[in-house]
Amino acid sequence: MENSDTITLNESNFDRELTQDDKPMIVDFWAEWCGPCKMIGPLLDEIAREKAGAVKVAKVNVDDNQSLSSKYNIRAIPALLFFKNGQLRDQVIGVTSKKDLLSRLDALA
Repeated sequence: MENSDTITLNESNFDRELTQDDKPMIVDFWAEWCGPCKMIGPLLDEIAREKAGAVKVAKVNVDDNQSLSSKYNIRAIPALLFFKNGQLRDQVIGVTSKKDLLSRLDALA
């Protein structure tokens, strides 16, 4: 579930990554056992490659980071949270299209 274009977040680096620059950021809350997470993962990897330098794509393993899941009220996965300037601006629960993800990112720019 990881490639070099995505950032792995956990409790210790989440806030720092979120606020260190003003790029829009997608945070994917996922788990290894989640089938739909495996479907959306490659889409996020593509976006991370195509939008490198303009958008940050990050992943949070919910099994390893339960306090972050709790903080953002994650009840179902995949949960994609869209941040801009450290503020939660949008979210998607479940699988969606790459086109939808890109249009949501464009709305944050």
